[in-house]
Amino acid sequence: MLACRVPTPGLECKVVISQLGETPLQALESYASLQPQPRPPSETLGPHEVLIAVRCCAVGWVDLLMLSGQYQHLPAPPYTPGLEFSGEVAAIGAEVGDSAVGDAVMVDPFVAGPRTAGAYRAGGFASWAVVPDHALLPVPGGLDFAQACNLLGSYETAYHCLIARGQLAAGETVLIHGASGATGLAAVHVAKRVGATVIATGRSAAKLAVVREQGADHVIDSRAPEGEAGVRRFRDEVKALTDGRGVDVVYDGVGGPISAESLRAVRFGARYLIVGWAATPFVAQGRGQRGAPNANVLPTNLIMMKGLDVLGCPTVIATQHDPSIRAPRLATLLRWVEEGAIVPHVSHRYALEDFDEAMRAKWAGQFVGGGVVCRPEDLECS
Repeated sequence: MLACRVPTPGLECKVVISQLGETPLQALESYASLQPQPRPPSETLGPHEVLIAVRCCAVGWVDLLMLSGQYQHLPAPPYTPGLEFSGEVAAIGAEVGDSAVGDAVMVDPFVAGPRTAGAYRAGGFASWAVVPDHALLPVPGGLDFAQACNLLGSYETAYHCLIARGQLAAGETVLIHGASGATGLAAVHVAKRVGATVIATGRSAAKLAVVREQGADHVIDSRAPEGEAGVRRFRDEVKALTDGRGVDVVYDGVGGPISAESLRAVRFGARYLIVGWAATPFVAQGRGQRGAPNANVLPTNLIMMKGLDVLGCPTVIATQHDPSIRAPRLATLLRWVEEGAIVPHVSHRYALEDFDEAMRAKWAGQFVGGGVVCRPEDLECS
């Protein structure tokens, strides 16, 4: 499942998106380019600024949706994508006290990068990035740079959804959709860490085998029979795995046809977590025109008869509304990493110059867990 690419030695560059596209792939085709990026002079750094030599940047679903303005945060072109990245401190401003040249760091996507509202919006699809010193976190627990840049976004999402919103507890059973994706596999890891039983779904036997290796107790291939649309009926399998009772929690980052089938596989009073809608990415109009002409729909009769709690789980928006929820979440996740309880799985690594191939692979669902664009020294598969 691992994929690597051979880079061009010495290439220093950044990806630039000149306009938002009608769809992510149309934006890649028409408006994405690789441009030279010389190292910024150290003397131009502000007193609390840090120059990062970017080593790895996660290739995320949100990065793709932002190309067409179909994510809730609209970037202002021209911009460089890459929400979450890691690297080495290359230079520091005069008043930076907690970082030193050579430190291995993660850049906090809540503070810097193309999704933030502040001044530091440079993305990680680049060789260099200037960020404020308070955006840096040490790479924890022996993670490599590729693993580090696949930690915060995915695992904070999984934690917020499963623990803060879903109140998942030891001994409960959770049905996790899209379990081979970055946040889906993070949800598997988080659920197992708190002592839950995991039933994971996906559409590839090979990828589900990796999900099982990563800790899922049971896996279900949700693909519809050949020639049929939608998803395969899996409620009976779920009921059999739960002694006829149904699951306690559903983690739904997929949406579309799988949601209605899931409502028939839960116990009375279950919690249904709306995490995303990867199966129906074109809910909003392209080119940032907003609106939701293709919104997903849930059957309210099933919700009522099952006595369900349906919970929206927008991690970033919830944290913006109440910043106090983040510190304990982050502390717990970093402790779990240090304990070796969670380790991000990275299946694909690409040279930065192969960003187009990397993003198309993400769109096609080829990754298991995370994928990155990175410097040559980080291309070696592990």
